[in-house]
Amino acid sequence: MLTPHINVPYELVDIEYGKMGSDYILSVLVDKPGGISVEDTAALSEIISPLLDTIKPDPFPEKYLLEVCSPGLERPLKTKEALQEAVGSYVNVSLYKAIDKQKVFEGELLSFDGDSLTIAYVDKTRHKQVDIPYQALAKARLAVKL
Repeated sequence: MLTPHINVPYELVDIEYGKMGSDYILSVLVDKPGGISVEDTAALSEIISPLLDTIKPDPFPEKYLLEVCSPGLERPLKTKEALQEAVGSYVNVSLYKAIDKQKVFEGELLSFDGDSLTIAYVDKTRHKQVDIPYQALAKARLAVKL
């Protein structure tokens, strides 16, 4: 619904809806090359807000706050294209089913061929590598290496 109205150079990264304290928040994460400015988020809010009011039946029956924001440094990687663009980056992935008794891996995304991703990571002091089937992926995001 929103995707056709968020035009180049902007990219719709994700939409999140949840409760924070007593308020419901609808977060629309957008990005563009070079990053998002406050002016960008204000302009996009003016486009998105009226569009949300046209959806029938209303998918958000509770009163909510609209937040148009940058995905930040830990940008979610929701599509195969996003994973492909993240090759060479430091990532955090969560799995539906454990591999080597582990359901979360954090390390450098070495490759992604559409069916499998390879991550180089450190387990205690040992450097390891893991191949993860794309279907096993529950969540993936960029991560900040500390």
